[in-house]
Amino acid sequence: MPAVHTPSDDVIDIAILACPQIGASTLYGMYDLFAGAGRDWETFIEGNPTEGRLRPRILSRDGAPMTVGNGVRVFPDGRFADCPHPHVVCVPELNVPPGTSFAEELAPEIACLRRWHDAGATVATACSGAMLLAEAGLLDGQPATTHWAYCDFMQQRYPSIDVQGHRALVVAGDGQRLLMAGGGASWMDMALFLIARLLGVEAAVRMARLNLIDWHDVGQQPFASLARSRQQGDALIGEVQAWIGENYGVHSPVAAMAARSGLPERSFDRRFRKATGMSPLAYVHTLRLEEAKQQLEATKLPVEAIAGECGYEDAGYFSRLFAKRVGLTPMQYRRRFGRLRQVLAPVAPESAQESSRSSGEP
Repeated sequence: MPAVHTPSDDVIDIAILACPQIGASTLYGMYDLFAGAGRDWETFIEGNPTEGRLRPRILSRDGAPMTVGNGVRVFPDGRFADCPHPHVVCVPELNVPPGTSFAEELAPEIACLRRWHDAGATVATACSGAMLLAEAGLLDGQPATTHWAYCDFMQQRYPSIDVQGHRALVVAGDGQRLLMAGGGASWMDMALFLIARLLGVEAAVRMARLNLIDWHDVGQQPFASLARSRQQGDALIGEVQAWIGENYGVHSPVAAMAARSGLPERSFDRRFRKATGMSPLAYVHTLRLEEAKQQLEATKLPVEAIAGECGYEDAGYFSRLFAKRVGLTPMQYRRRFGRLRQVLAPVAPESAQESSRSSGEP
């Protein structure tokens, strides 16, 4: 990993971009990790109060307070113009649905990202924030990732980008100055990566230990589901989608879907692909594998039984398909996510209600 070369006593400026569309949790989470790197471990564990070298600043186009996408009031530290040469720029996720047009509304932010990057800054994005890099033209010809729900839209809108939706972290560009984290908590991977690059691996490991952060080595594939198939423009295909959603285990599902539509199978195939971007068979496999994930998490059924429940007579074929699509074998998926469901189940609302009834409480 190439290092950012600065004198050992220099402060490293990190600009965190704020606009009304972002989420506050990632914004302040980044801020806390960067501010604490090289400071918190030394202060609280070693008993040696120290000022960290990373100086995060929340910046917006005008520096004025704003209410961001999840309703939190944010008070920026200043304007973009107040920090013309940051070492690093971070962009939180955008709380906008895939397909939303924001180029005009966020034109000042997009232009500022270009200026900062052209001036030598490393630019890092979390989740859907990568869409701003794409709109700025910084990802043309580059590998990229974003939240899995946005990957297909990014690839369609920006065909020159090599979208690698299975990856939770991508480093790209001249001098590896473009960093993109995928969905959810993978922004923590990005922050740790930057801390390691700026202050060294030990500083990043210390922050991970202090904050109990696990590296998201699995990537995004286990979490991807039906986002790519959403469509609202073809009522007939929508009706067939709803039907197969309840009947995905039917024998010869594509023929059954075509019969349901009243179209010849070849015509149905073309119309389904146009509406959803997927073949009918790929859509059925996606439905079946999502059901398999649920059963692997919530039941102790053998893999062979789950394969049959989901419409696969050949359990070996099911396991190979599952591993290819999800990135984990069925048993690996069960071990990783089934345990999580077991831990959380006792505190779910249904469990609390059941406990209340058992104790005789109203």
